[in-house]
Amino acid sequence: MKERPYQRLVAWKESYELCLLLYKLTRTFPSDERFALVSQIRRAASSVPLNITEGNSRRSGKDKMHFLLIAMGSLEELHCACLLSKDLGYLTSAQFTECDEHICRVGFLITRLRSSFISS
Repeated sequence: MKERPYQRLVAWKESYELCLLLYKLTRTFPSDERFALVSQIRRAASSVPLNITEGNSRRSGKDKMHFLLIAMGSLEELHCACLLSKDLGYLTSAQFTECDEHICRVGFLITRLRSSFISS
């Protein structure tokens, strides 16, 4: 299978790995959270690489930036949901720390990617 252009972006690769991690971690959440917090976390987690992908397909820097801003918003939403999950006892402190560090890395990478469109 041919590699798509967005798959070469480090921000996309890291956000995709974060998404997979969150899907794995939410499998252990209580079943009564399936349509609540689990769904919210999975939607926010998947929104990050999906918006990076969509933005990368756009021609103008302004359009690319728009989708990267949406990805950043989803990343912040994901962080809050992970914090809530930790405080509810669904994630351990170690699991939360892993997610938090990954979220911070993805945020840094998206910010760097956005700055590449500002300077071009």
